This record gives sequence, C-alpha cells and structure tokens, in this order.
Amino acid sequence: MAIQKQADVVVLGAGPAGYVCAIRLAQLGKKVTVVERGVVGGVCLNVGCIPSKALIYAGTMFEKMSHMNEIGLEVQGAKVNMPKLIEWKGTVVKKLTSGVAQLLKANGCEVIAGDAKFTGPKALTVKTSDGEINLTFNQCVIATGSRPTALPGFTIDQDKYLDSTGALEQRSVPKSLLCIGGGYIGLELGTFFAKVGTKVTVVEASPGLLGGVDPDLTKVVAKNLTKRGVEIKLATLIDTHKVEKNGVAVKFKDGTSGIFEKVLVTIGRTPNSDGIGLDKAGLKPDAKGFLTVNAQRQTSVPHLYAIGDIAGQPLLAHKGSKEGMIAAEAIAGNKVAYDVLGMPAVIFTDPEIATVGLTEAEAKAKGLEVKIGNFPFAANGRALSIAEPDGFVKMIGDAKTGRLLGVHIVGAEASNLIAEATLAIEMGAMVEDLALTVHAHPTLPETLMEAAEATLGHAIHIFQKKAPAPSAPQARA
Repeated sequence: MAIQKQADVVVLGAGPAGYVCAIRLAQLGKKVTVVERGVVGGVCLNVGCIPSKALIYAGTMFEKMSHMNEIGLEVQGAKVNMPKLIEWKGTVVKKLTSGVAQLLKANGCEVIAGDAKFTGPKALTVKTSDGEINLTFNQCVIATGSRPTALPGFTIDQDKYLDSTGALEQRSVPKSLLCIGGGYIGLELGTFFAKVGTKVTVVEASPGLLGGVDPDLTKVVAKNLTKRGVEIKLATLIDTHKVEKNGVAVKFKDGTSGIFEKVLVTIGRTPNSDGIGLDKAGLKPDAKGFLTVNAQRQTSVPHLYAIGDIAGQPLLAHKGSKEGMIAAEAIAGNKVAYDVLGMPAVIFTDPEIATVGLTEAEAKAKGLEVKIGNFPFAANGRALSIAEPDGFVKMIGDAKTGRLLGVHIVGAEASNLIAEATLAIEMGAMVEDLALTVHAHPTLPETLMEAAEATLGHAIHIFQKKAPAPSAPQARA
C-alpha cells in the first residue's frame, strides 16, 4: 500500500537548479520535499560540469609537463594513470555531492530517492526502492534537467559508442576518438583526450565550430586544436558506421573514412520533460520539450514552476541556480523577477572561451552603432609570464551612449575573467568605467581594462592606427 505524504512545496530534481531552490525555500520558512531519481547534485555535479573540469585540469597539467623544457624545467617520465585519475575525479564529485546533501538536511529539506510522476495538478506518485509514495503539495518546482540528445542510428553502449557520461569514465586512454558534434561538450572532452595522447577527430554538420559563439574566438580554439593534432571536419555528415575487430569503421559523406577505437556522440541535450506525467498536471511542453515560464518562473499552471534546463535556453547550471532563487522568492510571496542583463557562458577548451552580453553581430542586428576594442593576451605581461600568450579580449560598446554591451574572451583563465565583465553589464556600466578602474599589475584582468581603452581609441600597450578621441575621459570625483 502506498504511503501518503503532504508537502508545502515539492522540488523535482536536486541539480544546481533544484537544490538551490529547495535550500532557499527552506530558508524562507517553507516545508520542502525534494525528489531525486539519481544522486543529489544532478548532471552538473555528477556527470557534467565538475567531473569534466577535473579531467580537463589534469589533462592541462600533463600537457604542460610535456612542454616545461621550453621554460627551463626538465620533466621526465610523466605518464597518465587513467584509473587513478578517474578515482581522483570521483573524490572531487563525492565531496561536492555529499556537501549538497548535508546542506539540504541541515536546512530541513526532506529528500526522497525515486522516480516521480504527476497524477494530478497537485499530486505525484513517487516510485522508490521501498515502494510507492503518494505525495500531495501546494506548489511544485520542476527541475528535472536534461540528458544527452540521441543521434538516430547510434546506440550508446558506453563501450564503443559513448555519450558524455561514458567519456568521463574511461579507464584507459583511447588510441583514437571520433567526436560527433563540434559544440562545447565535444570540444571540451575532445581537448582533454587530445592532451593525454588520443588521436582525436571532430566531425560537425554545420560550417563552423561552437555555433553561436563569435567566430573570431572559435578561430583561436580551432588553431590550437589543429596544433594538437586534432582533425576537424566541418559541414560533414556520417554516411555509415560499423563495429569491426579493430574499432568502429566510419565512412563520411565527403568520401573519406576512418577507423576509431571510440565514438563520442555529443550533439546537444534534451530536456527531461517526458515520462513525468506533465499532461496530468495540465502542462504541455513545446516542440523541443521545454516548458514556457514567466518572469517568476511560473508555468501556465500558476502553482507549478519550472527552472533549469527544462525552462529553456541557455542550458547552464548557473542560469538554473539563479532561476531557483527567483522561484523560491516568488513562492514565498516576495516581489521578484528574473531580469538578468548579462548571463555569462564559459567553454573550457584550450584556450578557454567566456562570453557575456551581446556579440558584435547581435548588436548590429539590433540596429546599434557599436565601437569594438580588442586587446591581445600576447601584450599582457602576466599572460607572457605564465606562457599563455594565445587569445584576446573583445569588447563591444554602444557608440552613442558609451554603454558596455558585451565582452568576449578567448584566453587563459577566461572563465574567471568574465565575472568582472558580467558585473559591469549587470550594473549598466560604461566602457569608460572599465577603462578608468585601476587594475593590479601584472594580472590577467588588465586585459579587460586595456580592451576598454582600445574600445575608446587610446590603448596604451598596443598600437592603434585610429587617432584617439578629442577629449580623454576624466577621472571622477
């Protein structure tokens, strides 16, 4: 017989969106029940953001050791112990997921491990290892996340054919790897394997890598991939593929072919909106599986909220966390709205890419007159002193108002540098504000200040042919 339970608020999913929302709800005095079918932390902490970045860091360290002789440090005998590396990656994940579980418990959130389905607008059935639970609630926050998008004709067996989850569990370094998809997941994982010795081939159906990212940035990444021996096949489709004794034989529609030890399928992610009985709750996802939400993250059924990947693009952990905070505040009756001006995005390729705000193309499409400033890492003292000269900061400003519209970085520690730009856009800063702000020397953040100066036409550490503006910016009181 099913157990009957009543909750004030139910949160479906304990990923970066769900657990943040649950904790904030508890802080606001709500009785919260969290339902999670997997491990607390969701995709991001368990099989996404965190484990992939751990491996990427290790790959970078290994590659750096291989080139230390260039700066006078001789390292011999360095090798990759994949089983130990995977074990270390697991400890990183465990620390974070156990920490989240403790935070949920400390805040008084009840966590139920099981699969949930709506049986009505205010009711769920949860299948657990101990039986069924009938759960009723006043409000529910849907934070069920997403999964790797399936590619027709390819069966993921986590042996020859991998998705991102399987790629993170390889106990040996593949001799060769075909990455199907030139998006951020394929390039991040492909870069890692290339660094540890795998011959990597990336095949992408569209004409360019990293769709949606400024092409000026992707050129730097593509150049470095090629230097690492990665073969990039653009505007190319797969004709046939077959498992043979020595690997997967693949024929491409451009007439070329190859045999690969492993094939990694990373063509995007699909929201987990199917299989949870949304129709019983009165909800219908759009054609892509997303739920439409308002500024408070409410769906078309007012007491049902949706956050994270299921609530639409961009599919970013920090976007989901922000939405979780907004939904919690709204449920608690506080006046709040999702009004983010600058949502940063980071791609952990080598060099890293980080962006926030409008791209040059987007700004021009809006009819804005723009000023563009670029500052190369090769002209930054800190970048040279850590042997990371590749990349640049590209800054977009409104030519009429002087307001900062966007910042796009490809280079060392771009993932950290983008925070300053995000704060600037969120505060409505002018390009001049970044130029007038004193940045410590020698540091990488100086590239932002110098890019701002370049946008204004008076960069110091690069030569600009264009004459500076008649009046230099004045220091403010």
